[in-house]
Amino acid sequence: MRITVFAATGGIGRCVVDQAVAAGHEVTAVVRDPSKVAPGIRAVRADLSDVDTVQLEKAVDGADAVLSGLGPRNARVAGIASAGTQAIAEAMKATGTRRLLVVSAAPVSTTPSPDRPNPPRHDPAEGIIMRTVLTPIVRKVLEAHYRDLAIMEDMLRASGLDWTSVRPPRLTDKPMTGHYRTAIEQNIHRGALIPRADVAHFMLAAITDPRTYGHAIGIAT
Repeated sequence: MRITVFAATGGIGRCVVDQAVAAGHEVTAVVRDPSKVAPGIRAVRADLSDVDTVQLEKAVDGADAVLSGLGPRNARVAGIASAGTQAIAEAMKATGTRRLLVVSAAPVSTTPSPDRPNPPRHDPAEGIIMRTVLTPIVRKVLEAHYRDLAIMEDMLRASGLDWTSVRPPRLTDKPMTGHYRTAIEQNIHRGALIPRADVAHFMLAAITDPRTYGHAIGIAT
């Protein structure tokens, strides 16, 4: 399978690339600095904060699936997930590429957006401590980031692509377990953590799963 990976040197992106190569897939890594890509992997230079349409179309043309771990490096670039994913989607539509999987976040389930201005106030998967203490703190700190991801999901719903948005809770760098829970359009009860490697594992497994098309998927260990 031919797979294009955006943010391929980021936390989840690296896991996707490593697992995809190990599984024998043909991988194209889209990065700002190709020197950071391991030898033998096709690298395409692209900066989604300064879009080059030709390079993006080159990266996705002929891919069976496009996987993105795109997210902000810091608070100054909040907005990159929605803008960058929009650019990726446009390149995919221009080249006839259909399958897109992206990383979102669990709190997006209750984050307002232009197309979803009145989401549930609380996620039913949250326990009382998570709902009343932890989530409000995290949401205040990362408000711009979650709003960006919510806008990204608006764009996906309108894109016409075969998309999946993966909503993990807090990410860790622990080794892959291969054991995690998923749910369509809802978060995971008492699901507070998941290794980045397990998110990557699910994204690769979901490429050919039509049940995930057009949905946000909650995931947690």
